Amino acid sequence: MADDYLVRIGKLIRDARQHRGWTQAQLAEALGTSQSAVNRIERGNQNISLEMIARIGEALDSEIVSLGYAGPMHLRVVGGRRLSGAIDVKTSKNACVALLCASLLNRGRTVLRRVARIEEVYRLLEVLSSIGVRTRWINDGVDLEIVPPSALDMDAIDAEAAVRTRSIIMFLGPLLHRVDAFKLPYAGGCDLGTRTIEPHMIALRRFGLDIAATEGQYHAVVDRAVRPDRPIVLTERGDTVTENALLAAARHDGVTVIRNASSNYMVQDLCFFLEALGVRVDGIGTTTLTVHGVPDIDVDVDYSPSEDPVEAMSLLAAAVVTESELTVRRVPIEFLEIELAVLEEMGLDHDRTPEYVADNGRTRLVDLTVRPSKLEAPIDKIHPMPFPGLNIDNVPFFAAIAAVASGKTLIHDWVYDNRAIYLTDLNRLGGRLQLLDPHRVLVEGPTRWRAAEMMCPPALRPAVVVLLAMMAAEGTSVLRNVYVINRGYEDLAERLNSIGAQIEIFRDI
Repeated sequence: MADDYLVRIGKLIRDARQHRGWTQAQLAEALGTSQSAVNRIERGNQNISLEMIARIGEALDSEIVSLGYAGPMHLRVVGGRRLSGAIDVKTSKNACVALLCASLLNRGRTVLRRVARIEEVYRLLEVLSSIGVRTRWINDGVDLEIVPPSALDMDAIDAEAAVRTRSIIMFLGPLLHRVDAFKLPYAGGCDLGTRTIEPHMIALRRFGLDIAATEGQYHAVVDRAVRPDRPIVLTERGDTVTENALLAAARHDGVTVIRNASSNYMVQDLCFFLEALGVRVDGIGTTTLTVHGVPDIDVDVDYSPSEDPVEAMSLLAAAVVTESELTVRRVPIEFLEIELAVLEEMGLDHDRTPEYVADNGRTRLVDLTVRPSKLEAPIDKIHPMPFPGLNIDNVPFFAAIAAVASGKTLIHDWVYDNRAIYLTDLNRLGGRLQLLDPHRVLVEGPTRWRAAEMMCPPALRPAVVVLLAMMAAEGTSVLRNVYVINRGYEDLAERLNSIGAQIEIFRDI
């Protein structure tokens, strides 16, 4: 039992250190001890006193470590407060994870600017580190440096970290250029029903990748003699499917045409990054991509992923649901134009600045100011479509927005099996949502929100929607076990507090 607690405390210390952007040597220096001692503590192989735990907590500015909790994180929300001021949109979570996977293509040094400090990124960093890739936070923990080894140690892969992220599936494309045979754990992530990887397999088979799925692992073997001899037509216009095909094509010695490709924001960011690596990509922003592959990539590259349109939508929804005036800065407008058009028809009062360019030099940004508005339910249903349609990940936020609008709104979330079901958790907070089938929910507003204590839904966007409703509800609500939110949002509670929310992070003692 004691050993188990030491391991749990060690993991807490390791996570807090990585969150601070410190190496083991830096923590050792702050504590006046050795790096090997810190390593033993983090592995749970050394007895540790309460005094030492307190010193580590002080050094890392982490109350969690100083108290020694190891349980899940919860949020206590005092609702009914108006938001005000301005808040910046963080870099794209989905672009960052794609670029981490893409760094495996490069034998040189990759620096990614303003990387999202989220659990999804941490899990991928753990996987990369386990197979020999050197990663470290630089520039006060803002940017990320990635240096690959000459050979990857796939036998040492951190399976526990890998199964906690669906992004691990995007290792397939770059790995087929690095090793002839390898194993990957099954992809995990949000609980959104059955999500087949067959579209990935159909695309990657054209590059000689053959996969057998057995005993919780993908067993991959690469036949170097197989090369795509005609355009690759994706059977699903999915984001990660397109990214995997791009990653495979980037180091294919020849020209690869990918049809029915996603042109969504994270795919565009990946294409811009590949161009920085020296890979020419024609047709960016369209459904046909032509990739001029480079068989050997060895460059030092510095790239800034663009801002996250889904986080921007989250912040806009927070303002709408709490009836607040709020300015959301650095909004990637190209990927929110349909959502804003729908909100305008519902009666949203807002304005935007002239467009300016993101740090990647390509993505168009604006600052949006949202004001309290009397919203009416839209005439047509809310449903997602591949870009440039309404973003699949933004659909759940319309459940909370529709709940404060007058009338009935039909939301058809046809992509995922379970997500519409999770939206009915809003009924615990006073919402009136009727589940018509696993994909359709009817939302009736306006809503008089009420406080409640509940478990966090196991899917990222519905979880944030519940949090936003709690912010609108008078009284104190509790949202338990919010790991899924931390997968996709960096310091969300603290950032919402900076614009007027009252959210407390706590853990069970």
